[in-house]
Amino acid sequence: MVEQHIASAFDRDLEAIQAQIMKMGGLVEAAITGAAQALISRDEELALKIRKQDAAIDGLEELINEDAARVIAIRAPQAVDLRLVLSVMKIAGNLERIGDYAKNMAKRTGVLVQGQDVTVSAAALRRMAREVELMLKDALDAYIQRDVELAADVIERDAEVDQMYNALFREILTHMMEDPRNITSCMHLHFIAKNIERMGDHVTSIAEELIYLVTGARPEEDRPKADTTSTKAQEI
Repeated sequence: MVEQHIASAFDRDLEAIQAQIMKMGGLVEAAITGAAQALISRDEELALKIRKQDAAIDGLEELINEDAARVIAIRAPQAVDLRLVLSVMKIAGNLERIGDYAKNMAKRTGVLVQGQDVTVSAAALRRMAREVELMLKDALDAYIQRDVELAADVIERDAEVDQMYNALFREILTHMMEDPRNITSCMHLHFIAKNIERMGDHVTSIAEELIYLVTGARPEEDRPKADTTSTKAQEI
């Protein structure tokens, strides 16, 4: 009876922490959407709102880490249970970083509104951000459902985000070479595109964490990247 009570209490603790993860994930998804919308519509007010909301994401990460540490200290989980608690902390860390990138996008939007208007494909940036948002939704669904196949699909889709980034990089570089007055705005747009690409990497890490949680084995360490911009920049 005592063992059953301890197990039941542990399950309740985990359910509470995982509910916080889902809440945090929802805030991060909204931050990605809002940051992209603020950029496309040049909405400084929305950009400021996204920046302020990052504090709530940071607060949830701190709460999740505190609760997870308490569970480890009090329940002393073993094997799979310990792996589960640690995975929650890692996922929270990845979500916090994605939120930071969304906040950085919003910061640069404020600067872009005041600068030179550059005709870089707004639709491409929106599409790239939307794909990352959908990947995050699927990664979190995979975590809740313990769906390894869905997590693997999320990992594969990161290559599409890299390819979108490569195309945007080439477009931004062309605008910079055509008119030096575009350089400052184009640099900010490049960093925004790179922020979105890095979001995709952190979403992939969440999916990889789920696969490790379920199978006990991590996917290939040297995951192939489709970002070729470093090589191109060196050639230029």
